[in-house]
Amino acid sequence: MTDAADLVLLDGEIHTLCDPDETHEAMAVRDGRIVRLGSTYDVEFLVGTKTETFDLAGDVVLPGFVDAHTHLDMVGRSLVHADLSDASGPDDCVDRLRERLDELESDGDEGWVLGFGYDESGWIESRYLTCEDLDSVSTDRPVAAFREDMHVVSVNSVALDRHLGEMPTEDVRFDGDEPTGVVVEKAVDAIYEAVEPGVEETGELLRAAQAAANERGVTGVHDMTRNSHKPRVYREMDAGGELTLRVRLNYWADHLDSVIDAGLRTNHGSEMVRTGAIKTFTDGSFGGRTAKLSEPYSDDESETGTWVVDPDELGDIASRADSHGLQLSAHAIGDEAVDAVLDAYENCENPGESRHRIEHAELADDEAIERFAESGVVASVQPNFLKWAEEGGLYASRLGDRRTETNRYAALADADVPLAFGSDCMPLDPLLGVHWAVNAPAEEQRLSVTDALRAYTSGAAYAGFDEDRLGTLEVGKVADLTVLAESPWEADAIRDVDVSATFVDGRVVYREPRRIE
Repeated sequence: MTDAADLVLLDGEIHTLCDPDETHEAMAVRDGRIVRLGSTYDVEFLVGTKTETFDLAGDVVLPGFVDAHTHLDMVGRSLVHADLSDASGPDDCVDRLRERLDELESDGDEGWVLGFGYDESGWIESRYLTCEDLDSVSTDRPVAAFREDMHVVSVNSVALDRHLGEMPTEDVRFDGDEPTGVVVEKAVDAIYEAVEPGVEETGELLRAAQAAANERGVTGVHDMTRNSHKPRVYREMDAGGELTLRVRLNYWADHLDSVIDAGLRTNHGSEMVRTGAIKTFTDGSFGGRTAKLSEPYSDDESETGTWVVDPDELGDIASRADSHGLQLSAHAIGDEAVDAVLDAYENCENPGESRHRIEHAELADDEAIERFAESGVVASVQPNFLKWAEEGGLYASRLGDRRTETNRYAALADADVPLAFGSDCMPLDPLLGVHWAVNAPAEEQRLSVTDALRAYTSGAAYAGFDEDRLGTLEVGKVADLTVLAESPWEADAIRDVDVSATFVDGRVVYREPRRIE
């Protein structure tokens, strides 16, 4: 006699994403793993007295979304501090920061006033926030507003007075002899270090972000980790049964010695928390005009970008990490930076088997895409960045006609390059990313709904060596599931589709009660 299931989902539209046409009505789960897929009639035979049963009422079930590139603490900061992500302009940002100041004063907190996620590219007054803006929030306590890409931060006079001496001059923006309050790249590190949360606050941020991620259908994240208490907090949450996300920790390259000395290797860990890649930079961002380009920026012909980590140092990091059995994950946005990473990986023993990754790869030409395909290097990309590719958007401003040559997902997919989607928390929302990938401005950027969903499921699982347990819905795989109220294949706007429920290991971790009973 077949044992009863722990969980049964009935009367739904279950897409395995193994085959584009494979769907089922029902699913049974036992001990956190899928044990049957089929018709409602067939699966109902596994309902026992203790089986938890859900009537999907036609809702769509997909493999759980895996965000292959995020910073979960930054997601939490936008939830706890001032959220500037949808601010309409500088004045709106200032108003939100003043509201945050009022909250801090009411709590007796005398610390920093922080805001996260502003994006000036869509404002009528398209400029960075300045010292003058932020001095209007406070002139007696430090204020900082982080741009969405986290490569640019705006600070007030108090923060400048405290930390200007710690910043490399070339990464501080000046108007004549006076700093504007805008700092980029390595100068940002001084502010990050000053506002780095302690263990308790890190826990608060991660718990808030985890709940938000589950609400958006996310069941796993590859979290970029630097000078943070996140590894400790994640492992404590795991030990306490609090984790509702599978976490891969991609440690920054400045932790490489510690990772090696601790004996960590890629894929070491538990079912919920594992060591991922060694993360490094090469260049900066388009927003900060610091992404490294072979041709000048269209809106500043004196600029071709900045090496954050130069090619020689990058090569040393890649060789050392690779020789110790560690996956590499290198940030590269401009075409010169993408080429530099591919060059560095050529000296690794087997970049394809090691699944070394290039994060973002926003401006990759035909030759680079061919090199991706030949080497097996993973393109870990962010489809939500396509919001900048529209006519009149950030890419048009920075790159001119090259805007349609960015984020060439169709070209990468056609070349059989492993493609993994993530959000870089701009924002953390897989359905928004899928929407942009399906509706991208240029044909070479555009994917089918199925291929876009696969990049956020099986593609991200592959980038994390997890394809044997995650990424598709098959008997024997873990029951990490995203349930949608509407089919993304039929929706007018995929970004507007609601998540009905999220399951991790066959447990409900988010549920919209009006959708599933």
